[in-house]
Amino acid sequence: MKKILVLLLTAILLLTACSSKEKVSQESSKGVEVNKEGFPIVEEEIKISMMAPGTGLAEWNDMPTLKEYSEKTKVNFEYITPPMSDFQTKLNLAFASGDIADVIYAAGSTNLTPGMEVDYGKQGVLVPLEDLIKEYAPNIQKIFDENPEIKKSVTTVDGHIYSIPAINMHPTSGWYRGPMWFNGQWLKALGVEELPKTTDELYDLLVRFKTEDPNGNGKADEIPLTDVKMDSTRPWLLGAFGLKEWGIDEVDGKVRYTPMTDNYKEYLTYMNKLYEEGLLDPETFSQSDEQKKAKGQVNRLGLFPDYFSFFTTGETQDEAINNPMFHPLTSSVSDEPLFPRSPGISRGAFSITSNNENPEASIRWVDYFYSKEGREYLNDGPEGYLWKKGENGEREYQEVPEGFDSSEDYRGTLTPAYGITAPTVTARIEGVELSEFDKFIEAETKEKIDPYAEVPFPLTYLTNEEQATVNTIEVDLQSYVEQMEAKFITGVEPLSNWDKYVKTIEDMNIEKYIQVYQDAYDRWKDS
Repeated sequence: MKKILVLLLTAILLLTACSSKEKVSQESSKGVEVNKEGFPIVEEEIKISMMAPGTGLAEWNDMPTLKEYSEKTKVNFEYITPPMSDFQTKLNLAFASGDIADVIYAAGSTNLTPGMEVDYGKQGVLVPLEDLIKEYAPNIQKIFDENPEIKKSVTTVDGHIYSIPAINMHPTSGWYRGPMWFNGQWLKALGVEELPKTTDELYDLLVRFKTEDPNGNGKADEIPLTDVKMDSTRPWLLGAFGLKEWGIDEVDGKVRYTPMTDNYKEYLTYMNKLYEEGLLDPETFSQSDEQKKAKGQVNRLGLFPDYFSFFTTGETQDEAINNPMFHPLTSSVSDEPLFPRSPGISRGAFSITSNNENPEASIRWVDYFYSKEGREYLNDGPEGYLWKKGENGEREYQEVPEGFDSSEDYRGTLTPAYGITAPTVTARIEGVELSEFDKFIEAETKEKIDPYAEVPFPLTYLTNEEQATVNTIEVDLQSYVEQMEAKFITGVEPLSNWDKYVKTIEDMNIEKYIQVYQDAYDRWKDS
């Protein structure tokens, strides 16, 4: 009996020991213990690898923002930052080889596509983030709780979140593209006091730009309207014909493909008229952005797109205040002004891979940048470089050091949040006095964009099967529509061939293409 008891006791001890070893192993596999509040994030320094697109302005190891934040958090990074032009290729190779970094930072949805999120999430390469966010990311969780549409837009069809978005809450967050701007000098020269509100009024003004020598040089060198392949101007002009997007948009729950609608035909008819009468730049479909800007800098442009007008004209910000923003138009087929609105969300900003042994520390590290203090820290860097505190605690910006063309160029050496989809909230920094130009931009946006803007189509995810369907249709479809737009506008293809054009689109399985997005929209709406 004693032998039996001894054997039983020994077995229990062995089982307990094995269980303890298993428990230790499970705990150690989760990495180091993470502090849920305050800094440092971990008590002992850890190192995590990060892959991100580099802008080339500075090595990330040398950026004061990242150096100081590493000291504060005790989370250090090995930065893998291929140039932006090579990033997508390098990211795809890393996924294919399995040698993927612990964290993917600021990839954006063009590099880490929604389809890739779904695919690599299903494979287990990307880690689901929703539970990590609940436990270790209170700032992100608060945003999700207060803005359920944001959470809905980053939750895939399997119910998981594989990538945190960049969120724009700036007063200009509704901008779908850089706006269109009128040449204020020309408006003054022609005595124009009210901007066009209809397509007919715009046509009349463009005619005056062409024929009345508004730049005052005695030459007929004025270009009333210009763009580069219509990519920036198109969204603003489509709205005049009741269309929110050049592709898929949604109206009252119904999804449509706009390039085959009668409204789009009216848009093409109008643009062809502008082209034939020399009101649209004949080089629109052949010039580069640099060539467009060169025309603006010698005062040859009347209406043109850019993020700010002075990017094209070469004027100062104070002078650019005289260039008013384009006002939305109505037309014979649409009596309500309409603009496309950005959803203010950019997906693919921050993901954690299965190679990461410290996902809790990683999510806590990025969560700070979704707080007010953290977003301002990431945007402007630590005190003493771009800014310092004034006597009353306000933020005073410093002179830019020699060797930099602008404060933006300098800022790009201080922080990674420059020209990429950095995981943070973009918002107006408090305690900073607005310049007259900033006030002008906000007033123009509030008057001319915000009241009329609608999101063309919500951010949705497709199933693998749906994505495969889209992939087989989309490339040829987009190529054909793009080519035909240029041909219709320039008159190479007469609009009398419209029915033939529509039939070609129908033969490209457009009904199946639309149905995919209708199903995705219905899921999004019901989620």
